[in-house]
Amino acid sequence: MYDAPKHLVFVCTGNICRSPLAERLALAWAAQEGLPLTAESAGTRAVVGHAMESQAARVLLDLGGDPNGFVARRLTPPIASAGDLVLTMTRSHRDKILEMAPRQLHRTFTLVEAARLLEVTGESDPAQWSRVRNTVAREDLDVPDPIGMPMDVFVDVGTLIAETLIPVLSAWR
Repeated sequence: MYDAPKHLVFVCTGNICRSPLAERLALAWAAQEGLPLTAESAGTRAVVGHAMESQAARVLLDLGGDPNGFVARRLTPPIASAGDLVLTMTRSHRDKILEMAPRQLHRTFTLVEAARLLEVTGESDPAQWSRVRNTVAREDLDVPDPIGMPMDVFVDVGTLIAETLIPVLSAWR
């Protein structure tokens, strides 16, 4: 079995909804399970210095995470290179990571893609996922952006993040 990655990086656009929700949910889950895991997030067009969007923060609280103290930041090459596993919210975010850090190819997936590859392969090692990446359908690999949408869309997005993230994290037990 693959050892738990030491460091996760989550990426979205503004770094105020999806990626911080995933980051803080991963940290809460790891703390609950007693796993030594660190996580950070960034945005390709981050709203630098802002807290989580209020509806995303409410969804995170309902899922058991803590939005307090979060501050958005922009994706940089050092952040892109830092993850033992990099999980993006969309394919375009994944492409941005690979532009900044091409060596991250075998460690970078959309969150939905990672969950599907885990399911298909039964392997918890991202290197195994990378080998069969092309077997997963290309559509529906993105987590939609809820910004500007009603609360029920934020709930749906939070649920999708939780339902795909927790199995990926659980594989590293």
